[in-house]
Amino acid sequence: MRALLAIFFILHSAFAFATYPDRPIRLIVAYPPGGGTDIIARLITPELSKKLGQSITIENRGGASGNIGTEAAVNAIPNGYTLLMGNIAPNAINLSIFKKLPFHPEKDLLPISLVAITPNILIANVDLPAKTMSELISLVKASPGKINFPSAGNGTSSHLAGVLFNSMANVQMVHIPYKGGGLALNDLLGGQVQVYFATMPAAMPFIKSGKLRPLGVTSEQRSATLPEIPTISESGLQGYSATTWYGLYAPKGTPNEIILQINQATIDVLKIPELKEQLLQRGFEPVGNSPKQFANFISGEITKWAKVVKLAGIEPE
Repeated sequence: MRALLAIFFILHSAFAFATYPDRPIRLIVAYPPGGGTDIIARLITPELSKKLGQSITIENRGGASGNIGTEAAVNAIPNGYTLLMGNIAPNAINLSIFKKLPFHPEKDLLPISLVAITPNILIANVDLPAKTMSELISLVKASPGKINFPSAGNGTSSHLAGVLFNSMANVQMVHIPYKGGGLALNDLLGGQVQVYFATMPAAMPFIKSGKLRPLGVTSEQRSATLPEIPTISESGLQGYSATTWYGLYAPKGTPNEIILQINQATIDVLKIPELKEQLLQRGFEPVGNSPKQFANFISGEITKWAKVVKLAGIEPE
């Protein structure tokens, strides 16, 4: 009897792999519409849908710093018809800032591919008497505790980017948490705060209009979107890196053949010149890699940001 059951499951699995996908796919975005995760999901899904031969419906399930939507993906049937567009917060940082996370980003999800990386960019109020990274560091050292940097909230990438900067530069900029990046940008423009580790898409309009001054990007390599802006690493803090990233996941238990099929489709889609240009114009730098490469990347990010969270003195909620 067991032998018959084994043969049945083997044949059933082989049929499922051969026909996947044979119905629409759901892509969960763990944030409301309009944010970076939602934008990149809506940019890639039309082409990914064509590649896979089925429609892909985006389901926005925001709340709890991305935990609600991510948990919904974790609890979905692992058959390839529910995917997750994850990002750095629920899939790396939240493990260190929540006491009881309802999932483990490495144990309960299968990585498919890193889709894109978005460098943050350190921008300054134009009245700040610092036009370069070295001038900013000298200014902060000369007046410790008097230069403020806002964030989109405690534990966000904009907050931890500043914590990492303080540590590596041995300076004391003061963190001011806000309830969102838009409010932080408004006060930066008004001069209530002096510098901000903003996301590239949010900062670009103000940089181009001359309303805010770029000092350095937070990625290891210069941004293809603003190649004239040096990295913080090359400007004196060698090894500094604090980027936001987005990647595709499936629930644990999803067959490996399906993971590999979606992975290859994602890599192919990210090579489409028109899509690459759309992503770059918005500050997203397309990647596309193997599930193993993505898994190694995630592991490194979890370890890295756990250290920064501890350095920041953030108590888990």
